[in-house]
Amino acid sequence: MDGGTDTAGGDDLGPFGRALFDGPGTQWLKRVGVVDVGSNSVRLVIFDGAARSPAYFYNEKIMAGLGAGFGETGRLNPEGRRRALEALRRFQLLAEDFRMAPLTAVATAAVRNAEDGPDFCAEVLRETGLRLWVIDGEEEARLSAQGVLLGWPEATGIVCDMGGSSMELASVTDGVVGACLTSPLGPLQLQGIEDRAARAAHIRTTLRKMHGRIGAQQDRLYLVGGSWRAIARHDMARRDYPLQVLHEYRMTAGDVAATIDWIGRHDPAKTGPLTGTSSSRMALVPLACEVLAELVETLAPREVAISGYGIREGMLYEQMPDELRRRDPLIEACRHAEKKDSRHPGFGRSLYKFIRPLFADMPAPRRRIVKAACLLHDVSWRAHPDYRHEVCFDYVTRASLGGLTHRQRVFLGLALLHRYKNSRTGTRFEPLFSLLSEDDLQMAEMLGKAMRFGAMLTSELDEKIGTLTWKPEERLLEIRLGERARGLFGEVAQSRFQSLAATLGAETRVS
Repeated sequence: MDGGTDTAGGDDLGPFGRALFDGPGTQWLKRVGVVDVGSNSVRLVIFDGAARSPAYFYNEKIMAGLGAGFGETGRLNPEGRRRALEALRRFQLLAEDFRMAPLTAVATAAVRNAEDGPDFCAEVLRETGLRLWVIDGEEEARLSAQGVLLGWPEATGIVCDMGGSSMELASVTDGVVGACLTSPLGPLQLQGIEDRAARAAHIRTTLRKMHGRIGAQQDRLYLVGGSWRAIARHDMARRDYPLQVLHEYRMTAGDVAATIDWIGRHDPAKTGPLTGTSSSRMALVPLACEVLAELVETLAPREVAISGYGIREGMLYEQMPDELRRRDPLIEACRHAEKKDSRHPGFGRSLYKFIRPLFADMPAPRRRIVKAACLLHDVSWRAHPDYRHEVCFDYVTRASLGGLTHRQRVFLGLALLHRYKNSRTGTRFEPLFSLLSEDDLQMAEMLGKAMRFGAMLTSELDEKIGTLTWKPEERLLEIRLGERARGLFGEVAQSRFQSLAATLGAETRVS
C-alpha cells in the first residue's frame, strides 16, 4: 500500500496505523471506520460488534463518479472530484460526532491511475486531514478476497471484484488467497471503446490472459462490487425470488445468461426502480453484463455467488489473529447478539446442551445452525408478545450475517418463529418457505418447539434443567427432571413438551 510520504506508525499495521485486535482472545470490535474511495462511489462504513463478524454500525455511500471520462482524459472527473471531497469532509465530521478513532481511507483504480491522483490526495489531506492510502490492483484483489474469507472462512474458487475503472481476480483455496490479478475491465474504462465488436474482443482477450495466469478453478465464482450486485437484483426480479438478501445469493451459469438477456430486453428506466438500482448504476449495468457473460464463459464456474463483503471487510480480516480467523462468523455474531440483547446471556449454551440429544445424528454443519438458534432464542424478547415470532424471523433473514446460506437463513428464522408460535400457516413469510424442503420445514418446527419447551425450564446452570432423551427407534421422548426443574414443569411446560412430542410423532415419559 502507498500512503504517501508520511507513513509513520503505519508500516507494520497497514493503513489503520494501530492494532484493531488486542490479541487472539479479542471478542468485540469498537467502532472502526473505513472509507473506500472508488472510481464510481465513495463509501463510509463503521464497524462494530463481534470481532469475527462485525456489524455495520453506520454505512453511507455517495455515487461521486471520480473515474467518469477517465478513458478520454486520463484525469479524475472534475465534478466527481468535487463531490468526493465534499463526501470526505462529511465523513470526517461524522467520525468526530461518533467520538471514534481516526478514519482509515483507501483509494483504488481511479486515483491510482489518474494523472491528477496525487494532487487529489494532497487536496484531501489539506482540506480534511484524511490521508488516502492508494492501493495497487493486486493489493485490491487480495483485500477483496480477504473480505470474502470473512464471510466464507473455507472459500474455494475465484473472487472477482469489479469497480468502476478496474476488475480484479484472486484465487482462494480452502481459505487461503493465491494469485491476484488486475485489469482495466471496469465499465467506466470500457465506455471509451464505443465499437461493440472491438469491446467484446478486448474483454475476451483480457479475460483469457487472466485465466491463463490465475489457473483453472471451476468450483465457485464470488462476485464483489456494486455492478455485480445490481445484476443479482435483476436476477431476483426475473425469478421472483422471495428473499431479498444479496450476500450469499447464488446463480448458475444458466441464470446469468437468462438475466443478461432479460436486462437487454427491458427498459432500464423501469427495471432500475423495480430492483432498487440507481440511474447512475444502471448506466453501467449493460457493460458489466458484457464482462460477466464472458467471465462465466471463460471460467466455467460450478456456481456464482454474490458477496456482500469486499475491500473494507478485507482490511479488518488483514489484522485478525489466526485464532480469531478460525472462529465461526455465524456463531460469533450470535454470541454477540445474545450478550447484548438476551435476558439471560449464556443460557443459549445451556439450552443447546439440553436439546442436543434430538439432533445427535445431524451432521456438524447443520448442528451449528441449531447452536445459532439457541443463542438467538431470546434476543427479541422486547418485542410485543403477539409479534415476537415475526420479529425473530425478520431479524435472522435480514441481518448482516456471514457463514449463512439463504436456505440456512430461512431455516433458522423458521425455527425461531416456532420458538414463539406453534403454527407457521397464515404468516407473511410463507413465500420464503419455498426455499426449504419438507424435511427442513419439519426439522425447523421441531427445533423451535424444543427451544420453546427448554426455555420454560430457565436456569443459568444446565445441570439444574434436567436431561432430555430421544429414542427414535422406540419413538420415545423422555425428560428426566432435576430437583429444581420439577417445580418449573407446570401446565404450560407440560403442554409444550407434548407439542414437541407430537411433532416427533413420539410417546412421552417423565421421570
